[in-house]
Amino acid sequence: MSSRAHEDSGQAAPLYIAAVAGLLFVALIFFAFGEADIQRNGAQSAADAAALAAAKESRSLLEPELLAHLADPDYFESVFSTSFLGEPGNGCGKASEFAALNDAGDVSCRPLSDGRWGYEVRLKSRKGMSTDIVPGTEGKHAEAEAVAVVEPRCTFIPAEAPDPEPEPDPESDPDASPEPEAAPIGKVRCAGDRDWAVDPEDLTLMPDVADLFTVRLAEN
Repeated sequence: MSSRAHEDSGQAAPLYIAAVAGLLFVALIFFAFGEADIQRNGAQSAADAAALAAAKESRSLLEPELLAHLADPDYFESVFSTSFLGEPGNGCGKASEFAALNDAGDVSCRPLSDGRWGYEVRLKSRKGMSTDIVPGTEGKHAEAEAVAVVEPRCTFIPAEAPDPEPEPDPESDPDASPEPEAAPIGKVRCAGDRDWAVDPEDLTLMPDVADLFTVRLAEN
């Protein structure tokens, strides 16, 4: 082999090594950005699930109150108005529970303060970035936030005022008159013109709160 061939081979080796090193570096960068995307997506999924869990828990807390106010039309009118903000109980405990199930922590949860019934959740992924090929990223945790709201599916229609009762017969025995039964205070009308009577004498007529109120993700 000529000295020129040896010389060319010697010059090519460093170029080859540099090219391989460059390709490896690019691959590591792609890996780092890919891992970052996975972390962000995982954190966002955890935040979404946590916010929805908090809102659903708040919706569930309404059920016993609805059953306790079946004779109160004013309460039902307020519940199915857009200004209703839920019962005092807090659903944030469920947010932390669902965040943990989705490998997230450092949960911040609060009821919305903008006139909507719902919750805002912020959290971080528990697992940090595994490489610092991009400066400052090693060990960094993805952060995400989500908002979930509770909205009525239905409206409340109060019952019409009953006709006045006739004057009692003074000669009749008052003890023999049966006690008047509590009449339905109105009806709840939902999508598709589905009606449910609100009757304090029949608790089975009221549907589940999930049929009355929807929970969805919303913009912050």
